[in-house]
Amino acid sequence: MDSLCCFNSGNSQLAGGRSSCGKGRSHQGPAKYGFSLVKGKANHPMEDYHVAKFTQLRGGELGLFAIYDGHSGDNVASYLQKHLFSNIINEEDFWADPHSSILKAYERTDEAILSHNPDLGQGGSTAVTAMLINGRKLWIANVGDSRAVLSRRGQAIQMSVDHEPHTERSSIENKGGFVTKMPGDVARVNGQLAVSRAFGDKNLKSHLRSDPDVRNIDVDGNTDLLILASDGLWKVSFCSNIQ
Repeated sequence: MDSLCCFNSGNSQLAGGRSSCGKGRSHQGPAKYGFSLVKGKANHPMEDYHVAKFTQLRGGELGLFAIYDGHSGDNVASYLQKHLFSNIINEEDFWADPHSSILKAYERTDEAILSHNPDLGQGGSTAVTAMLINGRKLWIANVGDSRAVLSRRGQAIQMSVDHEPHTERSSIENKGGFVTKMPGDVARVNGQLAVSRAFGDKNLKSHLRSDPDVRNIDVDGNTDLLILASDGLWKVSFCSNIQ
């Protein structure tokens, strides 16, 4: 499935899509956002979910943006849409230590998915999240191969890490798993999953990780925009979805 979410600092035009689109803006500054979700060519229903909004909290403003790219069903991606950001914000030290709060909330959310009920964790989802705090500090975290790319002075900076089986082979093998790649296919964990980190995936979890890579950056007049998108857009159809 193809998903796109753009956060814009107010210094350039927003990208947009042609289906399942939306947009909004900050109540306290020039930042604005747009999003588009378009079903790809897969023969199963749309499994992606997103978050794109500004919210007022404790006298400040948070911009919350995410792409959750589900696989083997949409249950996990839907759960993340409802719970991941609230779990991060509700961490006791969120305002003082966002980095630690993001790490803890990602871990606890995955634990909740796996223990919530017998069916929820059978499927899985990647996640890329961005939190804009008071229009000044941007925190980006990801699990899997959905990607965040920042434009600063017109230069692209990748702000996430692609967690793919061939790049984390040693971690998978140390956990008793294996990585295979059939001709014409991508590398897969135990011949099944094309990412090395994900939420859910109960049957593979002993060989997978769900801890995110986390980065932060100051937002200033040199910051053009941030793009969050699923792998289908980066690897297949990104150019055709931006006008």
